[in-house]
Amino acid sequence: MPEDLEELAARALAAREAAYAPYSRFLVGAAVRTRDGRMFAAGNVENASYGLTLCAERGAILQAVSAGIREIVALAVATATSPPTAPCGACRQVLAEFAADDCPVLLVNLEGEKRLITLGDLLPYAFRPSDLGATFCAEPRHGRG
Repeated sequence: MPEDLEELAARALAAREAAYAPYSRFLVGAAVRTRDGRMFAAGNVENASYGLTLCAERGAILQAVSAGIREIVALAVATATSPPTAPCGACRQVLAEFAADDCPVLLVNLEGEKRLITLGDLLPYAFRPSDLGATFCAEPRHGRG
């Protein structure tokens, strides 16, 4: 396992410890690495209104995007399940907005089990910005108008 993915896994495991999951008790941590080497991590945050729950993977991705990052190059997800649990469909789609098919996704658990796959394995035929057709603007406008 590449050393940079080991560090990403450690950050995901640490983020899992800060997760807030009083309803499902399914704690998840995630960490992403960006093209410039920065890492962002988050735990899942549940809400009594279940639909408002935020997955750890999306939390980490949104932190990176909020910091101005537009390219994710690796993701690690930490759960307590055996085998380690993969991201949900919504998280896969959000990752596809900012990562290529060959983006490594490392799934880990508390017992040290690891499974390394790619985004393309998780979400073949992903819907991407390029699928929006000729009317798609490569640089979205910020603010109004």
